[in-house]
Amino acid sequence: QVQLVESGGGLAQAGGSLRLSCAVSGGTFSMLNMGWFRRAPGKDREFVAVIDGSGGLTYLTDSVEGRFSISRDNAKNTAYLQMNSLKPEDTAVYFCAADPSWGWSVTEGAYDYWGQGTRVSVSS
Repeated sequence: QVQLVESGGGLAQAGGSLRLSCAVSGGTFSMLNMGWFRRAPGKDREFVAVIDGSGGLTYLTDSVEGRFSISRDNAKNTAYLQMNSLKPEDTAVYFCAADPSWGWSVTEGAYDYWGQGTRVSVSS
């Protein structure tokens, strides 16, 4: 059973930075595409970023492109979301998710495993 645990959320000021971590256990980490999603207050969960198993391919949604980056350390079974130049509209609960299929996806339904979420609050 693959388990994911996020950490690193908290309170930041606009323009600040946070780094989220997602520790994975119970699976072959390098075989998993890792995604980050977020749910802002009163909104549906949305895709943020994805990285393939090798770490060679990444994709970020337009609203965070240039501010956020996604990475992974396969030796540590951990994925990361580096968030810079934070804005109040980045306030959300952030979830990491794992997709064991071939080819990465921006769709929630492709991800079989989810973490419990970590809250990020950005003040203006």
